[in-house]
Amino acid sequence: MNWIEKFLLICSGSHIGLLEKSPTEINKHVGIGGVILFTAVLASLSSGYALYSVFDNIWAAIGFGLLWGLMIFNLDRFIVASMRKSGNFFRQFLAATPRIILAALLGIVIAKPLELRIFQKEIDKQLNVIINRNKTALQDSVNIRYSQLSGSFTQERDEIYTRINSLREEYNLASAELEKEVVGTQTETTTGKVGYGPNAKRKEELKSAKKDELDAYMAQMQPRLVQLDKEIDALSMTKQKELDAAQPTEEGYTGFAARMQALDELTKTNKILGIASLFIMGVFIALEMAPVLVKLISPKGPYDYLLDKHEYTFKIFGWESKEKLDTSSNERILIHKKQSDRRIREEI
Repeated sequence: MNWIEKFLLICSGSHIGLLEKSPTEINKHVGIGGVILFTAVLASLSSGYALYSVFDNIWAAIGFGLLWGLMIFNLDRFIVASMRKSGNFFRQFLAATPRIILAALLGIVIAKPLELRIFQKEIDKQLNVIINRNKTALQDSVNIRYSQLSGSFTQERDEIYTRINSLREEYNLASAELEKEVVGTQTETTTGKVGYGPNAKRKEELKSAKKDELDAYMAQMQPRLVQLDKEIDALSMTKQKELDAAQPTEEGYTGFAARMQALDELTKTNKILGIASLFIMGVFIALEMAPVLVKLISPKGPYDYLLDKHEYTFKIFGWESKEKLDTSSNERILIHKKQSDRRIREEI
């Protein structure tokens, strides 16, 4: 047995002394140890990449990846080493069910960061789609909110300009009527006589009145228009600042959660990528469950009998030690009682 086999046997959590007495079992336990070791390595790479995506710090990613890999290694080693080949298959399967569920969860945890790395190009494109979609949604939300805030100001300003345009049209109409009257154009409201007559004089007075009304209204509303323009411009500047400060950017939207969202959307819209994602996850779940399943479906071998004997020996030793302690304690109690009774009789 070389040092590599010994190292893998340590990884499998098997008892090397008992395996040396059953050499036919060594290869099986070496294989189990190799699966546990490589699962821990993949867990380290996966968690390291996930942490690097979050904090963008390679040293923190390496440290956390090693720590996570050691934890997965120790957990898998404990799960496999604690399984015992006792009872029928159904009983063993029930006993191993919590361990199988835990192994499946660990497989999913390990697979997800590696999926993000495998589909990185597709995820980057989907992130751009999400960023643009979020920008549009943010702009629509801000526009609606500020449209409601500035609605009263805009409505009042529009009403003022509508009134000004109406007065201007009335003034222009009066000017046109005066010109037609002077040049002698025949219409329903003009006499058709050339020159400046009484009708032209009345039309000039009407034109002058419309001009005065327009000028007076514009002079009256000018301060209010300036104030309304200031209010609307201030709201517009505030809206633009809020858009500039709140809208997502490509640099700020590349975290782990964002990539998970992009991958989830890709698997829903792209069937091929969704199938590939399921296969990748299935591979890692199967890899994580492999040591447990191998231990479960493998027949009971010499190593298992030796392990049962070894553990039963200690169990019997414990029972014998307890019986000896109980017997010794009862004897001491009986002796003490006899001595006490004799002392009482002597005193009497």
